[in-house]
Amino acid sequence: MKKKAEWPRKLRSQDWFGGTGKNAIMHRSWMKNQGLPADTFDGRPIIGICNTWSELTPCNAHLRDLAERVKRGVYEAGGFPVEFPVFSCGESTLRPTAMMFRNLAAMDVEEAIRGNPVDGVVLLGGCDKTTPSLLMGAASVDIPVILVSGGPMLNGKWRGKDVGSGTAVWQFSEMVKSGEMTLEEFMDAEQGMARSAGSCMTMGTASTMASMAEALGMTLPGNAAIPAVDARRRVISQLSGRRIVDMVKEDLKPSDILTRQAFENAIRVNGAVGGSTNAVLHLLALAGRVGVDLTLDDWDRLGRDVPTIVNLQPSGKYLMEEFYYAGGLPVVIRAVGEMGLLHKDAITVTGDTLWNGVKDAVNYNDDVIVPRDKALTKSGGIAVLRGNLAPKGCVLKPSAASPHLMQHKGRAVVFESIEDYHARINRDDLDIDETCIMVLKYCGPKGYPGMAEVGNMGLPPKVLKKGITDMIRISDARMSGTAYGTVILHTAPEAADGGPLALVQNGDMIEVDVPARSIRLDVSDEELERRRAAWVNPVQPVVGGYGGLYVKTVMQADTGADLDFLVGARGDRIPMDRDSH
Repeated sequence: MKKKAEWPRKLRSQDWFGGTGKNAIMHRSWMKNQGLPADTFDGRPIIGICNTWSELTPCNAHLRDLAERVKRGVYEAGGFPVEFPVFSCGESTLRPTAMMFRNLAAMDVEEAIRGNPVDGVVLLGGCDKTTPSLLMGAASVDIPVILVSGGPMLNGKWRGKDVGSGTAVWQFSEMVKSGEMTLEEFMDAEQGMARSAGSCMTMGTASTMASMAEALGMTLPGNAAIPAVDARRRVISQLSGRRIVDMVKEDLKPSDILTRQAFENAIRVNGAVGGSTNAVLHLLALAGRVGVDLTLDDWDRLGRDVPTIVNLQPSGKYLMEEFYYAGGLPVVIRAVGEMGLLHKDAITVTGDTLWNGVKDAVNYNDDVIVPRDKALTKSGGIAVLRGNLAPKGCVLKPSAASPHLMQHKGRAVVFESIEDYHARINRDDLDIDETCIMVLKYCGPKGYPGMAEVGNMGLPPKVLKKGITDMIRISDARMSGTAYGTVILHTAPEAADGGPLALVQNGDMIEVDVPARSIRLDVSDEELERRRAAWVNPVQPVVGGYGGLYVKTVMQADTGADLDFLVGARGDRIPMDRDSH
């Protein structure tokens, strides 16, 4: 347990506001134009509320209300709250893909915290990339922070059935192509998919990353699953506002919490909840920010013995409402601990251990959070495959895949770009059947750019009409956490970086063996070298602006796709004691 810092003591904000000199008077007087009493600057903790609210980010459109609840808590604990906006990555609307801007948002968070007079910060996020960007940026500054998620939407409803956001879109779209659903029914179903404020109510990337933040110890217990419109979401926001004031007094920082043990806990919890493959990228990037040597091999090793025990879409049946009512993430963390797979003494934002926060959790529905002997997948987590097609690895989510495709050899049907896929996938003359393996190129970090969620390619109608619902798909892209299927993603190096994926041709045979963790292109080394010598990169370079900076400096998926100059250094990148006046 970390020893608490001495209190009272001079805080960081007093470098701006303390004393009687010219600079302090300037700083205080400008702030007072908002009607602040003089004793606001008496040395009490000044708490930033870092808000990713945006009406262009529907998942986060309710966060201003939660910010008000946080403020109540900060005031109650004797602090002074100041709310500020940062870049908001809207997964559902932002082009070319929100992932391209995760690193930009993290830079915004980092510099907003670094450059302003705050002693601690409450991070408000929800949508897929907002949670990792908040954690990445805040960890790089390393002052006390706590995260509050916006929470999932209420269950979707359509014609008496529960409808999962995202997951239902993929399902219904395939049903329209196969003739099982009319277009009119598809349009009608749209009205019931998103019934309230909040993020996807499946175990998509938003709920996964909320779960990862809780498992890492960066939130109060129970934060991940509370529905966005449940009154208890407001309660935990207010309690987090209280807690951050005490964290400042204790000087409890991300570097005290985001340890190797914390990341190992999160990886195992991800396996237990059947979490999104996107969590791999985000945790690798966050670990890089704090100097923890986390790799794809850790993901594979730590997840192998973890059963998937959360029966939620896309891996299972239920949605986030049922998960919360069943007891939420504390029940899952307790179960992982009882399996002997948890570092119980990892410290959280509470100042106490992770285990003490969950040891009394009760499971109120064992059909939602199932016993280990009824697990959806006995070996959950993320499978990392390697071979001559993916020398630096690629990933697959076993809990969302088809068991009969875990060992398969098939003929490659290659799409040279996502545009090529869209142009040909519905054609009757496409030479493809259910034994083939669909291959998509040039959709990785540099290729798209930004590594879009296009890896879960819809199947061709000629296959769907046979009643086939899954085929192996391979790409350097990502897929939505709400998606499902035997989809192999994040192939590294990507095609646009000269990876072997760029050399695959129609008719090549590919062997996938998930139990053996291998993926092989059955083409000789000599032939691959011949193809490489003739290869010309078709991706047009992005120049200028953030896009140019991104493509020039983004790393590959196997290390989290952060920008290379942001990794491994935190603290005073820019001295925080330089006063401009």
